[in-house]
Amino acid sequence: MGEQSSVDAPKQADGQGGGLQEAGPAHAGVLAAIHAAAFPPPEAWSETVLAGLLAQPGCFGLLHPAGGMVLARTAGDEAEILTLAVAPTARRRGIGAALLGATRDRAAARGATALFLEVAADNAPARALYASAGFVPVGKRAGYYADGGDAIVLRADLSRPGAAAGG
Repeated sequence: MGEQSSVDAPKQADGQGGGLQEAGPAHAGVLAAIHAAAFPPPEAWSETVLAGLLAQPGCFGLLHPAGGMVLARTAGDEAEILTLAVAPTARRRGIGAALLGATRDRAAARGATALFLEVAADNAPARALYASAGFVPVGKRAGYYADGGDAIVLRADLSRPGAAAGG
């Protein structure tokens, strides 16, 4: 992730997270590199796409310097994780959990009472992470991914710390 030196240094994000930093459109190259390392080519998001999303109202990004990123948005009392990625070389070190916790905190601070995301039905490690953070299944999107795989829609209740609720 040496590309980070070519952009302005991100500001430290509020709260816990072991080095999590706010990321804006200027950090899209770093975020895209992490995303490309974490996802197969048909699912990796480009620098242009990430920069465009980060420039939209309600969108925010967080970056972990060891190789993790999350992009989310809030609208009214709901929030959605658009993507969360940890580079394979940085996995199993709590980076995903730190990103997830900081995203929950950020979304709640912006007035969201529920946080949604989609996860591949066959991605057991990610599903375990989300379950441990209070996410529960509320739906399924058949054939959602480029490879034809299904997505499970998950929801976490942000109105009470640590609470989860189904629809």
